[in-house]
Amino acid sequence: MQFPMIAQALGYAASDALDWVTSEKLTLGIYVLTALALVVVVLTRVRLRGDDPVAGRLQTSSLLLNVHTIAGLAAVATWTVFLVTGFGDGTGDSQIGVAALGLFWLTTVAGLMILVRWMPSRGRHSSAAIGDSWSSGPGLSILAHLGMLVGVCIFTWAYVLSKI
Repeated sequence: MQFPMIAQALGYAASDALDWVTSEKLTLGIYVLTALALVVVVLTRVRLRGDDPVAGRLQTSSLLLNVHTIAGLAAVATWTVFLVTGFGDGTGDSQIGVAALGLFWLTTVAGLMILVRWMPSRGRHSSAAIGDSWSSGPGLSILAHLGMLVGVCIFTWAYVLSKI
């Protein structure tokens, strides 16, 4: 698989628009986003573990939480190995990078599905929202999981255009 061919087909429009991003800034940003991804995965697990009621309107499926945690930890570990070893550096065809991105996308989708518990419930038999000590609403979860989505989009963009 040659991802630089995709970038050539796009006419490097995305890379031209972001010429102000030097490789050092991008590399630092990707390392910071990787660390933040680990924080999001771990804090989501800590916040939602156990049988006690947690913030939101519905309990989160343990299967969904396990997918989020296991895929997230595997994604961060695999992505870190990819970044540190430089395997496939400059060629854009590293299978470990593709595996890490796939795991990150799985984690992101699971995290967004966890956010669904904040949707308002309607009907006579719906349960009231449950508060917790982390925040007074969904703000922290929304910030974390939408930030994760943006981070994974940046990872994918950087990988496809061989910026990392």
